[in-house]
Amino acid sequence: MATLPLWPPRGLLSAAQLLALLVVLSTLVQISWCNQGKVNFREKEKQVLDQILGPGRYDARIRPSGINGTADAPTIVSVNIFLRSISKIDDYKMEYSVQLTFREQWMDERLKFNDFQGKIKYLTLTDANRVWMPDLFFANEKEGHFHNIIMPNVYIRIFPYGSVLYSIRISLTLACPMNLKLYPLDRQTCSLRMASYGWTTDDLVFLWKDGDPVQVVKNLHLPRFTLEKFLTDYCNSKTNTGEYSCLKVDLLFKREFSYYLIQIYIPCCMLVIVSWVSFWLDQNAIPARVSLGVTTLLTMATQTSGINASLPPVSYTKAIDVWTGVCLTFVFGALLEFALVNYASRSDMHRENMKKQRRQCELEHAASLEAAADLLEDGATTFAMKPLVRHPGDALTLEKVRQCEIHMQPKRENCCRTWLSKFPTRSKRIDVISRITFPLVFALFNLVYWSTYLFREEAEEN
Repeated sequence: MATLPLWPPRGLLSAAQLLALLVVLSTLVQISWCNQGKVNFREKEKQVLDQILGPGRYDARIRPSGINGTADAPTIVSVNIFLRSISKIDDYKMEYSVQLTFREQWMDERLKFNDFQGKIKYLTLTDANRVWMPDLFFANEKEGHFHNIIMPNVYIRIFPYGSVLYSIRISLTLACPMNLKLYPLDRQTCSLRMASYGWTTDDLVFLWKDGDPVQVVKNLHLPRFTLEKFLTDYCNSKTNTGEYSCLKVDLLFKREFSYYLIQIYIPCCMLVIVSWVSFWLDQNAIPARVSLGVTTLLTMATQTSGINASLPPVSYTKAIDVWTGVCLTFVFGALLEFALVNYASRSDMHRENMKKQRRQCELEHAASLEAAADLLEDGATTFAMKPLVRHPGDALTLEKVRQCEIHMQPKRENCCRTWLSKFPTRSKRIDVISRITFPLVFALFNLVYWSTYLFREEAEEN
């Protein structure tokens, strides 16, 4: 019995079988190439790192060459920062706290590598000690720390053409000398200074990055300030050991006045106005007027002490010192006014007693005149026959009459005296005059105060 062949002989494959075989082979080849490419890509990164940073190949202690690989030229480092937040601005300590992302970029030709036709865009490192780093420090730093949650917030990127990018997130507390003459209507300029510690300008130069050297997070919120603008500049310094490159950025802050208007100015105005209530109280209400004056004075003194406690002891006068000082003077003046009223009240009582004595004098004089008239009528004949003799009592009577006529003479009066004559006592007149004088003087002070300091603020801004 003849057997059939299991595999057709050469040249007898059908077209469909041949096509299927080619598709399977091409798929296998593509998968093999992809897998091989992926493995090679990761391996190539390792090989490149070993090649440029391996033992004996790179020395991180030697600075990179300058422009165009010139060894004598200084290394150029471009700097830019990103302000993430400004947590506080302390007036008493004259400092502010900021969190930022700090970036440096420079060229190190020793780190050039083959990118394998763009397959390796850059190499990433997390250990800054493996490459040369600029010795930059923050000149006005008080405190600072890195962020290590969850991993250290730092990276180094090495690009194929030898460029190195260093980025780190840090928090700093920086000194900010302030001029508080216009406080709380002031503007403050706080600087961030960055300089080289050991390399002079012959070896290392810092430059601001072209474009946006300083970036600020959107919707930056500060409790009592507003960031108006920022300015970048250079601040190279010369010392006995040489000239060092330095960068600075000036942050211009405007103090929010609404907080101080509500917390300081309006309460002080209310205390001054409350102290004027004593002018409307009866002059005999001594306990009420004394209690009101002393209470407002102590409250105003406490308010002033609280304001000064939050500010550093400076040698010049601040705008808030002028305001609180004048308000305290007005409250103290209201208390002194009551002392004057009390003295005038006792003087009025003395004058009233003198008037009573004068009235009694007039009554006695009138009685003496009536008695004299009666004597004349009763003994007219006898009186006519006797010589005229002046008795001592007659001189005393004439003097009393003369004094009474002097006090009874009419006085010249003007409009003010006519208006004040409506109030019978001097103590009452002092209260009435104070009701008008104190508010007018305080309103005039407000006009001068706000005009002076607001114009000075605009002049400093320009």
